[in-house]
Formats: sequence, structure tokens, C-alpha cells
Amino acid sequence: MLKLQNIYVSLRNDLEQVEKRLAESIQTTEPSLAKSSRHLLDAGGKRMRPVFVLLSGRMGNYQFSQLLPIAVSLELIHMASLVHDDVIDNAQTRRGRTTVKAEWDNKVAMYTGDYLFAKALQEMKRFQSPEGHRILSRAINEVCLGEIDQLRDLFQPNQSLRNYLHRIKRKTALLMAISCRLGAIGSGADEQVVRLLTRYGYCVGMAFQMTDDVLDLVGEEKILGKPAGSDLRQGNVTLPVIYALQHLPQEQKASLLTYLTTRGEEGDLSELLTYVKKSGGIEYTLELSRKYLSKALASLEAMPKSSERESLRLIAEFIVSRSY
Repeated sequence: MLKLQNIYVSLRNDLEQVEKRLAESIQTTEPSLAKSSRHLLDAGGKRMRPVFVLLSGRMGNYQFSQLLPIAVSLELIHMASLVHDDVIDNAQTRRGRTTVKAEWDNKVAMYTGDYLFAKALQEMKRFQSPEGHRILSRAINEVCLGEIDQLRDLFQPNQSLRNYLHRIKRKTALLMAISCRLGAIGSGADEQVVRLLTRYGYCVGMAFQMTDDVLDLVGEEKILGKPAGSDLRQGNVTLPVIYALQHLPQEQKASLLTYLTTRGEEGDLSELLTYVKKSGGIEYTLELSRKYLSKALASLEAMPKSSERESLRLIAEFIVSRSY
């Protein structure tokens, strides 16, 4: 953990500028929108996407002024997706605080998310790269499609590993991959380095989401900032649950199916969480997460040795082993 903190310390000055620009970018004279936009920003976060932009940018000719709009834009897109996610999931808390939809209502939350998306596009104008703009616009499109996927799949028991992987690619992995890719492009890194960093970001993003889905089932509320089992309560059928549905004894499987088909109206959630944990779904998901970690590390190994490469390795390993 100390080594991970050292990475943030090494980027402290630049991350402070990112934070400052994030706050400036969402300023508005409309009081309600100003408060709702600030709400999630003030809750903090790991700022993984800006970190990936900055570290990838150091693989080429590092120019912070070129990378700042990329880092800010990607974090704004991430924030917008979280605000929209909380409406879809009917989530009351995130990062230990009430969500925008809980603090205000669904309408304010949706417009807040739209506002953050718009601000992301405005920020990206500062990066003078048609290729970068095309990459970002495609990313926003895919993120929105991912939200639709998630909405469609709520409480649906008949989901496969392929469904799940496709959904989390759009939901999480894509923005991390693009953070690395645009950071490298913004610094004029070699094309081979751009490709390797993009693959690294994608694999880390997949591992990140799988670990998140496990932590939702086994983590502590005071650490996660939300109740354990929130995904299942909200109807998000994650990989441990998909595995459980395929491997549980018939009676336990029937209880889980009843919970899903009644959209949570019937069944004891705490009992169902116990079934999922005993099914082997946690171990299966973590093992798949580690496979994606191995792919991410293999991409790094193909790049020249550097302190930035070591930092990216430490971040990837932390993502799989973290408890929050």
C-alpha cells in the first residue's frame, strides 16, 4: 500500500492541477446544477483514469499541458456514468455519501450526468487532436450502450460469461484502456507502446470490475461506502451470481431464481449471499481477474523498463488484491 501511495505522491503536483481543473470545469451559475455536480466530486475517488493518462504520458515526450484536458475529460465521463448508474440501480449511497439521485431526485441526477458529459467534450476541445476526439466520442457511445446493456440485464437470470464480459468491457474497461491510449498519444509515444498500453488498460479494467463485483459480496460496508450485496439488491447479476446459478444445488438455485424473477420481492438477500459465496463463484471470478492481470503484466513486460512501467505494474497488482 505504501508503494501505491508513493505513486500518487510522485504525481501529486499534476494531480492537484487535475483536481483544480475538474472543479473549474463544472462551475455554473445554476445553483442546483452547481451543487449536484460538485456532490460526487467532493466525495473523492481513486482518480485512476487521470493517473493512467499521466503515467502513460510519461512513456513519450511528457507535456502536462497536453495531457491535462485528456485526464479531466475522462474523469468527467467516469463521473457522469456513475451519476447515471445510480439512477439505473436506484442506489442510495456511493463512496460513503448519498448519491445525487438520493440527495435530489432522478431528474436532477440525469441532467447532472448529461451536464458532466457535455463538460467532458468541452474540456477535450483543448486537446488538438482529431484522432483523440474520435477515440473519445466512440468511448462515450460505448459507455452509453453499456448503460443500456446493464438496464436490459437487470434481474435477468439467464446470463452467460460472454454477456458479463461484454457488459463490463463497456462499463469499466473501455475508459481505462482509452485513458492509457490517449495519454500515450498525447505524449507522442511510439505506436507499439500505444498498443501495449491500450491492452494493459483494457485488461486492468476487466480485472478491476471483477474485483469490484467480488468486493460487493464480501466487503465491509464501512470500507466500501455501500451495503454488502448492493449489486444483487439492485438487480445487477454479476459473475459470482452467474456462476452460482450454474453450480448451486437445485433448491438453492431455485431460491436465487425466485429472487431474480420477482425482482427482489421474494427471498432473503443475506441467505442468498451465503449461497453465492459457498458456490465457488467468488473464487472463480477472482481467478479470472488474475488471468486478466497476467495479460496486463505481459503487455508491460513488452515495454522498455522505466519507473512508470513499475508504477503501472504496482497499480495493476493492487487492483486485484485490494479490499476497497
